[in-house]
Amino acid sequence: MKAIVYHEYGTPEVLRCEEVEKPAPGVGEVLIRVRAASINPLDWRMLSGRPYLGRLAFGLRRPKNRRPGVDVAGVVEAIGAGVKLFKPGDEVFGACRGSLAEYACAPESKLAAKPAGVTFEQAAAAPVAGLTALQGLRDKGRVKAGQKVLINGAAGGVGTFAVQIAKLYGAEVTGVCSTGNVELVQALGAAHVVDYTREDFTKSSERYDLIFDCFGHGSPAALRRVMKPEGVCVNIGGPHDPSTLDLLAVMLKPLVLSLFVSQSFVLFIARANREDLRQLGELIETGKVEPFIGRRYALGQSAEALAHLEQGHARGKVVINVGPDD
Repeated sequence: MKAIVYHEYGTPEVLRCEEVEKPAPGVGEVLIRVRAASINPLDWRMLSGRPYLGRLAFGLRRPKNRRPGVDVAGVVEAIGAGVKLFKPGDEVFGACRGSLAEYACAPESKLAAKPAGVTFEQAAAAPVAGLTALQGLRDKGRVKAGQKVLINGAAGGVGTFAVQIAKLYGAEVTGVCSTGNVELVQALGAAHVVDYTREDFTKSSERYDLIFDCFGHGSPAALRRVMKPEGVCVNIGGPHDPSTLDLLAVMLKPLVLSLFVSQSFVLFIARANREDLRQLGELIETGKVEPFIGRRYALGQSAEALAHLEQGHARGKVVINVGPDD
């Protein structure tokens, strides 16, 4: 089968489309014939091997996992021992290992049935970004109707989901984005849009119940100025190309600050689970949430897709089509 592989850390130029052995599902796993996948900042961070602290998990000299891609949507090809919920022929979506390939294996627990009214592209765009928005707003931000919520990075992969989900919860949403994305963020449902090229939202007179920060650029002190006394800041991003010290600062400063102020600063990474994936699929099928796909690429163009994402200004999700068109 064809798969995207890298044998050393580097830029997207080190990615290769190679013939590799078709994987076999292990215990509790499902083998998926991939129809579509999508990429996330984690993919190019793992590819670059930076910050170097990450290599303690990814491999010191060479990457342990040489197959990028987590988001997946496709058709069940085979099942491993112990799998009870899926059978060959079922259409599924969720999280896996090495989704930029014709076939990939995923734990049954990280998959959900793809609703019939949802395309493979839409389903592949949802897992990481959609779960991050849903779990971050609901579980960590405790978003409620009537709250004022600011989404920093509203036009990105997570941000486009976050604007829509926060509005669904009844919040008054302010989106922060660049000039070229103002109309997009308005169309997604933001009541107010701040163009960061013209205005610094941290110097505004507005006060927010919840800040959902997809970038992690603002200092906690600056963010506090626009947070209500009991406000919450959920940080799911970080500096675009951080050093190890930058990363540690992003992780530790908010946590330490939360010990001494009334506001809360939370660092968050989503966890794939079937129930939340099922909920996302239902929201997409009913039209309450629409994945915004900014660019589409073929499997053989994955290096180009990662290079685009690496620039840090991708609109919405970047999808890789692997199988036949819907």
